[in-house]
Amino acid sequence: MVLGGGGSTGNAWLIGVIAGLFEAGLDVTTADLTVGTSAGSTAAAQIATSTPAELLAATVDQAPQHRTGVVEPDRVRVPAGPMADHLERMRGIIAASDGVADFRRRMGAVALDAEAASDGSWSSRWRDVVAARLPGAKWPDRRMLLIAVDAHTGEPVVFDRHSGVDVIDAVAASTAGGGSPYSIGAGKYIDGGYRSNAENADLAAGHGRVLVLSPLRGRSLHPLEWGTHLASQVEDLRAHGSVVETIFPADDSEHMFGANAMNLSLRPPAARAGYDQGKALAARLTEFWHGPIA
Repeated sequence: MVLGGGGSTGNAWLIGVIAGLFEAGLDVTTADLTVGTSAGSTAAAQIATSTPAELLAATVDQAPQHRTGVVEPDRVRVPAGPMADHLERMRGIIAASDGVADFRRRMGAVALDAEAASDGSWSSRWRDVVAARLPGAKWPDRRMLLIAVDAHTGEPVVFDRHSGVDVIDAVAASTAGGGSPYSIGAGKYIDGGYRSNAENADLAAGHGRVLVLSPLRGRSLHPLEWGTHLASQVEDLRAHGSVVETIFPADDSEHMFGANAMNLSLRPPAARAGYDQGKALAARLTEFWHGPIA
């Protein structure tokens, strides 16, 4: 299962879809592998330690319960300007980049410059925020990959339970897209969505069945020629024998994502929209999840 990025509302939608599927009789939390990027990394860690019903209830109610992974209001995560301005800055960096590797290096340099101009406390504050969303620092006893990017080199980093960092640090690194990089020891990391695309579905290569939940509907600001779009990743997975299903937010809930992804007031409706989708898709996805692989 691949859980894509998409900000606070994207995290809520992911939880909703998984909860809707679960209530309808399909438990996708038992996947052999879960790939989490940015908001998807938070969801991956949450579903590994709490039931979908608990997570959905906490997200819809926005009650301050740590065990169920509520995303509480904070000013640490949100970019300095409106989300639209953040996206516009990214467009400028993409336009100046020679390719995705150059883009990652440039994004890392911007984050390091922001850290140098700050009081250096962001990582500590961000860790506290992430820790409040998770039940503990221990990795779950299942295969989970959480994606980040090295701010110094621009190289992708894939954290798992053998990486020597706790799951709180891995999630914090994967979600570090709001300005400064996240520090783990001497390492500095930025959001895993900068690796390739918000989903990083290519990391599920080799698995016979791949379910991709993409809050951003597979969209990317990258030029098509970079080959990083979800459609390209899905095409490659299928070419190598994987059966792939991609699930996007319904058209009537699209306004809750993208430029509105950090609007915390939209988390409950995003979760409910995901829940309704999960229930509606359960029959088809049950056949996909448990059916034969051609």
